[in-house]
Amino acid sequence: MSLDRLVAIMKRLRDPIDGCEWDSVQIFATIAPYTIEEAYEVADAIERDDMEALADELGDLQLQVVFHTCMAEEAGHFTLADVLQRISDKLERRHPHIFGDAAEGGHHLWEQIKAEERAACPDKSALAGVAMALPALERAAKLQKRAARTGFDWPDIDGPKAKILEELEEISEASPEELEDEVGDLLFAAVNFARHLKIDPEEALRKANRKFERRFRVIESAPGFETMNLDEKEALWAAAKAAGSAPNSPG
Repeated sequence: MSLDRLVAIMKRLRDPIDGCEWDSVQIFATIAPYTIEEAYEVADAIERDDMEALADELGDLQLQVVFHTCMAEEAGHFTLADVLQRISDKLERRHPHIFGDAAEGGHHLWEQIKAEERAACPDKSALAGVAMALPALERAAKLQKRAARTGFDWPDIDGPKAKILEELEEISEASPEELEDEVGDLLFAAVNFARHLKIDPEEALRKANRKFERRFRVIESAPGFETMNLDEKEALWAAAKAAGSAPNSPG
């Protein structure tokens, strides 16, 4: 099945007279959060290895593409055909060893071509193009990687490790007004430490979240959990942790 039916449905929903009272008044900014949410739901279905859910979620994500392009077409910016043309051109351009006459390809060539594309943009910063809407940990890692390519990076892991200790000390000395900034610096330093260990901080935190949730669901199901004191809850946590790995408890 082509996209024609989905496009036709969205245009009907967007009709200012006979369309849906909700869909017809949306703008890019109001739809953007749903686009991000749908991308995460795709990732969640993949993580759960749920192919039925994945088919549904990919459809929801495709709807977001059609929704945005429909609004863009209404405003005279671009069409769905333009979007498909651009991604097709980009894929061919970034794979010259497949679609062109380059002798070899690979990730290094992909990054080189991306760098050349960034160089053609008005914003000449090495940090240009790192999306603001990325999760904060992921964006921090991307900013650090970009900066590292210019030579602005610790030579070994001792630097990021020392920076974490430094930021912890600054938090202990911070005023209430300074705490948010200092905690942010600590998290940024932790991302840098993870990057030097070649660990994806976003994925590492997702796994820690899953472990915490799994263990907490176990302990909160214990009879009388709500009325237990912290020591009793800690004992349950220790027992759950002994049954498998878990992040450190809040106590």
